[in-house]
Amino acid sequence: MTRKLNRREFIAATGVAGVAGLAGCTGGNGGEDTTAEDTTTESGGEETTTEGGNESGSSRLSWHAGGTGGTYFPLSNEFKSVVEANTDFTLQVQSTGASVENVGSLARGDADFALIQNDVAYFARNGEGIEAFQGNPVENLRGVATLYPETIHIITLADTGIESVGDLSGATINTGDLGSGTQVNALQILEALGISDYSEQNTGFSQASDQLKNGDIDAAFVVGGWPVGAIEELAATEDVVVVPVDGEDREAVKGAAPFYADDEIPAGTYGLESAVPTVSVQAMIATNAEQPDATVEEVSAAIFDNVDDLTIKTDFISKETAQDGMSIELHPGAQAYFG
Repeated sequence: MTRKLNRREFIAATGVAGVAGLAGCTGGNGGEDTTAEDTTTESGGEETTTEGGNESGSSRLSWHAGGTGGTYFPLSNEFKSVVEANTDFTLQVQSTGASVENVGSLARGDADFALIQNDVAYFARNGEGIEAFQGNPVENLRGVATLYPETIHIITLADTGIESVGDLSGATINTGDLGSGTQVNALQILEALGISDYSEQNTGFSQASDQLKNGDIDAAFVVGGWPVGAIEELAATEDVVVVPVDGEDREAVKGAAPFYADDEIPAGTYGLESAVPTVSVQAMIATNAEQPDATVEEVSAAIFDNVDDLTIKTDFISKETAQDGMSIELHPGAQAYFG
């Protein structure tokens, strides 16, 4: 079946997930592994649900993360620990569908902070790229800090015989949830690589993992900082292959959009015998314009003054690099901290 990044098709796929989400409904997914559960983490164990954004004078902040199988959720819980240890704020960390859904939560004020992809942030703020945002810019979206590469994984199993991107032609490919940042990246990359003859499936990676095991799909796209927990789980029982994106293919992808950069998945990750070249976007912390400057400055300081207390993505997260790849307007509170 022929598939290209077609805006008319995309609005049908993302209209409910994105635009309706921004209007007030729970919306589409985006970024990394997007299998979300109704999971909220809060100190004290008394509150188990997220009731919305920060009210004036409140010390309770709502922080929207991503699926429990990805990197956003555990990293957000580490942020929770350092913020609560160094400020008077209490963070409620909620598992969500990640980038696109989180943009909607920030826009509505249901979240005070969230993790999103820098490309999704750009699309949302400028009202372009993803049909969910086309002509519908999220004007109150603000940046806080960039964090680490969101690596593009093209995952298959050894018995499919897929070893290169050219082998994806004619395959059945799970490109991520409909309307998700992962699907946007997958369709952009496939088009850039000249791959138009494929059948598309759409789920989060936990379901795609089962599809791979059952032989229902040949490959799946996953966007997330390595190691992605759900891929590690798959690799524990299956012979996982990460399809490389290198050479002219990599240059074609980087030429398709300004957000892609060179990346590499190290040897040993997912049992890989050697490093695999690929591309990435970048994870970032976002907030909304309604957040008090002092709140954003204090949360930023708590995180970036205490990076040594983190264990996830510590090779990438630092005050010095926290504005690299920032794709949207910075919140004044973040500007006050980062200078």
